[in-house]
Amino acid sequence: MTQTPERPAVFQNVLYHLTTVYGEIQDSQTLSSLANELLAIMQVSPEAQSPQPYKNKWQANDIAMITYGNSILKSDEAPLQTLKRFLDDYFAESINTVHILPFFPFCSDDGFAVKDFFQVNPELGDWSDINAIAKDYRLMADLVINHGSSSSQWFQNFIAGHGEGHDYFYTCEADTPISQVVRPRITPLLRETETANGIKHVWCTFSHEQVDFDFRNIEVLKTFVKIIRFYLDQGIRLFRLDAVAFLWKQPGTNCLNLPQTHELVRLLRLLIEQAQNDAVIITETNIPNRENLSYFGNANEAHWIYNFSLPPLLLNSLITGNCFYLRQWLMSMPPAQNGTAYFNFIASHDGIGLRPAEGLLTDSEIAALISTMQGFGGEISWRAAENSIKKPYEINISLFDALQGTLKGPDQWQQARFICAHAIMLALEGIPGIYIHSLLASGNDYQRLEKQQHNRAINRHQWDDAAIRAALKHPTNNHSMVYQKLTELIKLRIQQAAFHPNATQYTLQMGDSLFGFWRQSIDRQQSIFCIFNISDQAQILRIADLNLVATDNWHDLISGNVIESWQSEIQLSPYQSLWLSNR
Repeated sequence: MTQTPERPAVFQNVLYHLTTVYGEIQDSQTLSSLANELLAIMQVSPEAQSPQPYKNKWQANDIAMITYGNSILKSDEAPLQTLKRFLDDYFAESINTVHILPFFPFCSDDGFAVKDFFQVNPELGDWSDINAIAKDYRLMADLVINHGSSSSQWFQNFIAGHGEGHDYFYTCEADTPISQVVRPRITPLLRETETANGIKHVWCTFSHEQVDFDFRNIEVLKTFVKIIRFYLDQGIRLFRLDAVAFLWKQPGTNCLNLPQTHELVRLLRLLIEQAQNDAVIITETNIPNRENLSYFGNANEAHWIYNFSLPPLLLNSLITGNCFYLRQWLMSMPPAQNGTAYFNFIASHDGIGLRPAEGLLTDSEIAALISTMQGFGGEISWRAAENSIKKPYEINISLFDALQGTLKGPDQWQQARFICAHAIMLALEGIPGIYIHSLLASGNDYQRLEKQQHNRAINRHQWDDAAIRAALKHPTNNHSMVYQKLTELIKLRIQQAAFHPNATQYTLQMGDSLFGFWRQSIDRQQSIFCIFNISDQAQILRIADLNLVATDNWHDLISGNVIESWQSEIQLSPYQSLWLSNR
């Protein structure tokens, strides 16, 4: 009998990661003590074996909703309580995972400038409300690990020169070489701040209200491990590492995806997984596709990575009626190893990122996409590339309005196009994450945009609880029809073994107007051919062109129609979806 080799004690692996990151700035005794201290914080025995690698912690029924804590509002009730009731009433049978965007006290960026990592924003509720959601749903929370609020007590202590946090923030000299730094903003990188110790220049990747932490200081690392342990105790099981690609700074480089950043992600995965076997980390790295994929590591970094290239490529396909670029990208995507999975999304609280389309779409395709989205009411946010060159960073628009037409302009296929987009996402290898405003067909919120003067506000509508419930009762409006169709698709998906996040996927060659791929369950019992008309013209599908096993009985899961003959043809209406299954 072959014996499984014993995995090393977790202490050895923690010490290895720490030495890789800090070995040149800390002595070995300090790092050994730090390893023991981190394990003690996480309540893990140093002698425990490291977690088993390549283990999946997800199934086909894992579907995530992305939402703010105050996306649904009811007078005289804590928004988190309103959200919980809304989830229970409308999504209990379709959604099992909820990503509540930052629910902490904050000063700007709708929560991503955290003032206190250990508190719930009192305007949303308290920890008991978070605990209640975590009891019934797998809860994802943001670990805003790159930066904190300039209004936080930590930063006030930095200004004063003493107290917790006084040495948590990254500073450098005014003449530090920063021309190569790549950022998602065009504001000045360095914030001049008067402190008790003189003028300091504080590093601000995003805004001057979001000041970057200095992970060269091991006290910063210890503090974030304490935060993680606290979140685990509150029932949080999925950790979204926000803006993690910018974590480690090294002047003279682009300060993006540096080796120390990857090593710290490995360390955090090890500690989290060791403390809570079913916990998952997901990296939020809105960067070009190849760089994004690097956060899988060797199944030892992120469990999940955001599939950031999917939104711009899918949007481009649906407004051009041509899936060439989407198909080429899908063919090139490596299957996720066991122990890792793609997190598929096509809409979020931010926008449709354009950096992940770099190298995948041509400059002219991106320009046409931008122009079309501006015609549909969208806004464009910009970033600073190397040498401070200004480039488009993301399109800010609600997905429902983004799909109101094609390059030719608005048309009658908005709803069909929108449902097709989600049918593609739901069928792809990976775990689907659906923005609440997609499930409710929310449009561009121009009033919120004007009030907040921030482009991303256009897609962060806040519904009155009574108003959205009334809208969902109307059988003929977009809100109700989209909700019904999407929840029906989700319920179909979660029953299919071939839609397991790690089930086999092959891209089909069907021309530019039909987009398709084949999924096969891990036990090879179920196959599903997923075929989509991504154009505004009817398309013919010849059944003989598909490799359907002749001894199986095939039917379309969505319509229920049975394939009667190998010689038959199916005419797909504009934006029609087929999930042809043998089970």
